[in-house]
Amino acid sequence: MSKELVFGHKSPDTDAISCAIEYAYLANKLGDDVEAVALGTPNDETKFVLDYFNVDAPRVITNAKPEVDSVVLVDHNEAKQSVDDLADVTVTRVIDHHKIDFQSAQPLYYRAEPVGCCSTIIYKMFLENDVVIPREIAGLMLSSIISDTLLLKSPTTTDEERQAVPVLAKLAGIDDYETYGIEMLKAGTNVAARSAEDILQGDAKTYEMGGKNLRIGQVNTVDLEDVLSRKDELEAEMKTIMAADGYDMFLLLATNVLTSDSVMLVLGDPINAIEEAYNAKVENNLVNLPGVVSRKKQVIPPLQAVLG
Repeated sequence: MSKELVFGHKSPDTDAISCAIEYAYLANKLGDDVEAVALGTPNDETKFVLDYFNVDAPRVITNAKPEVDSVVLVDHNEAKQSVDDLADVTVTRVIDHHKIDFQSAQPLYYRAEPVGCCSTIIYKMFLENDVVIPREIAGLMLSSIISDTLLLKSPTTTDEERQAVPVLAKLAGIDDYETYGIEMLKAGTNVAARSAEDILQGDAKTYEMGGKNLRIGQVNTVDLEDVLSRKDELEAEMKTIMAADGYDMFLLLATNVLTSDSVMLVLGDPINAIEEAYNAKVENNLVNLPGVVSRKKQVIPPLQAVLG
């Protein structure tokens, strides 16, 4: 088998980076030749995780074809979130937990499960193939689940995550996963040290709804005021991005990881769709969303229901 590259989505989060490393380790143990790479540099939270478990960050690529003919996608399946030259290579496998928006001209291995974290699926693949999970891989899996489920508090959390976390914590040598998780989540919330563009684009995805092109970003914090105090700066950058990339709306979900509440900064039209979707008033381009932490489960579906 020729060498393959495995990678998560652009603007990678902890799960995207970790899944690539986890899958590459598993595939190589099973006799394949796979290298984990990334479509962007690790964010502060992911850097904390990699440093904690002494794991090297994957090298960053923008194109795959100069090196390989085939690739594996983890934690994403949409072409617009993937490597720039995806159309020029063959996708042999997809492992994901998001909605499916994928087309292929030939058969492939596709594994999609409605779980809170893609690393949960890869954890199961280790068990199914009877491959021992080393400490650092267990640590990455644990961290990814904590990140994607906000310490098992997100509505995306499933019983599979709840069962996996204590097992992975033990394998990773973590005595108290909640204490570790809070420390990890806090490491990714230093908003003051980030540029407005990074706050907006660091964890952002593009969606098409009802003929509208939406960009929806999310930033975690331990104090919402850290984000709100930069509102004017963020709005100016949002306008720049919208004009450059043709977005009709830009939404930034600022989430307090300690209280599991969010505030959304909204620019563009139709604003009335936001108010209808979340049954809340938009004032000064802001809407309060208590109890909302999941873009996938709590932000996208209500908006799709309104915009179609």
